[in-house]
Amino acid sequence: MAGEMDQHDRTAFEARVVALRPTLHRYAARMVGSALDGEDVVQDAIARAVAAFSRAPPDANVDGWLFRIAHNAATDFIRARGRWRSRMIEEDDLISRADEAASRVATGAALAVFMQLPPSQRGAVILKDVLGYSNEESAGILGSTLAATKAALHRGRDRLRLLADAPGAAPRLDPADLDRLRIYVDRFNARDFDAVRTMIADDVRFDLVARMKGGRSSFETYFSRYGGMTAWHLKVGWIDGRPAAIVTNPADPAGTPTHVIAIDWAGGKISRLRDFYHARYVLDGAAVTLSP
Repeated sequence: MAGEMDQHDRTAFEARVVALRPTLHRYAARMVGSALDGEDVVQDAIARAVAAFSRAPPDANVDGWLFRIAHNAATDFIRARGRWRSRMIEEDDLISRADEAASRVATGAALAVFMQLPPSQRGAVILKDVLGYSNEESAGILGSTLAATKAALHRGRDRLRLLADAPGAAPRLDPADLDRLRIYVDRFNARDFDAVRTMIADDVRFDLVARMKGGRSSFETYFSRYGGMTAWHLKVGWIDGRPAAIVTNPADPAGTPTHVIAIDWAGGKISRLRDFYHARYVLDGAAVTLSP
């Protein structure tokens, strides 16, 4: 009976992780300022959560527990990228009187804008104004006092309003990578998968996000599935200022992006490919533009 209960608990936990994944991404993407990096943070957080669940599952409030893990994973990511600029401050207990207006600003702000807030303010604003958590719940997730969380929220809202109105910087591009991406897109659209294979490194990392990971051999099934589908067309574009293959539906005259394929290059070859077909939530809040 105990074994059955343990398996039941694990099954319920895994189902909750799947259901919460898009919301975890909304938080992580804004914490690190990128939809693509946000997904890496989510994958790291899920791996940590699965390992921790095996050792000591949470007694209650699984969602809050998962968000704490995601927050820690995001701050670790920021530290690793050398962008940790937080400082400890003491604040008075400030109470916001503009929740609805603040929520409109936060949900409409580009992901990169959040990176200009200190991490404590960033986390408080995202949890309260984007995800709808209470100040008390936010304090628990952030591991902070209620007073400090309210103070960070107040300051973060003020700063975000100023930043959201400022003009954005033009994306920085690697011309060589952009040329390679154009070639990849042309070959893929032509379903010339033999030509695409020549662009893939032997030690490539493949990630059909939220479904499977693999290496070079995974591309055979991948090409077969795309070859059998018709409701897709790749275009060169950018997501949060980074080159990517933007997927649209040919039947949609507006050309609305349906998902993205992110490609990393090394030595002129594809070293990593992430296809977000099953993780379309990455488009939420991301700045997506298409090449003319």
